[in-house]
Amino acid sequence: MEFAPKQDQSENTVSIPVGGPIQRTQYPYVTGTSVVAIKYKDGILMAADMGGSYGSTLRYKSVERIKPIGKHSLLGGSGEISDFQEILRYLDELILNDNMWDDGNSLGPKEVHSYLTRVMYNRRNKFDPLWNSLVLGGVKKGQKYLGMVTMIGVNFEDNHVATGFGNHLARPILRDEWHEDISFEDGVKLLEKCMRVLLYRDRSAVNKIQISKLTEEGATSFPPYSLKTYWGFSSFHNPTVGAEGSW
Repeated sequence: MEFAPKQDQSENTVSIPVGGPIQRTQYPYVTGTSVVAIKYKDGILMAADMGGSYGSTLRYKSVERIKPIGKHSLLGGSGEISDFQEILRYLDELILNDNMWDDGNSLGPKEVHSYLTRVMYNRRNKFDPLWNSLVLGGVKKGQKYLGMVTMIGVNFEDNHVATGFGNHLARPILRDEWHEDISFEDGVKLLEKCMRVLLYRDRSAVNKIQISKLTEEGATSFPPYSLKTYWGFSSFHNPTVGAEGSW
């Protein structure tokens, strides 16, 4: 009797982890909306609301989405909150490793922004993106820097940037009213105007905002506060009047 030789199937074996195959995040769960930032006379100003949306529900109302990074940078993030926390963990390790060199130098905003563009593009290429749009601003040796990067690695620098609905609703205002020597007070008023427009038109925005600034001396985050709003416009009373299918 002849026996068929035993085949070695080790090379063709696929190990499936306990609990099933590995899956990637397909949809963000708790998200934050727009971040708006500008250069001003002495440094960088950045604003964001403090809402965290669970789907279409405004579940959390005290989520900080602007964080100082090292000595010279300020980071704002919109999108998935847990992914933003993961990015902050990456940056903590980056700054710690840089500090351990103890060579008298420290990472500036341009280097941090470049690092973030590589991280986001790398994760995109793995089909496992971090679901965030990031704004990175800073000041080092008198040079102001402001840039952003999307979840697929698209990035640019400008004098004012915004994420989410801010790209459509806030940046036209900034193009009209921003100027290079804008003061701190006027810069805050301009950001408040942008955030008020977003509050009126973005369902995910909440009326609790936080503004942070960064100068050569370092970062300052101001306490959250509510914007003054006016809801007495006639179009708010019956927004569907005249619309087809309304009654």
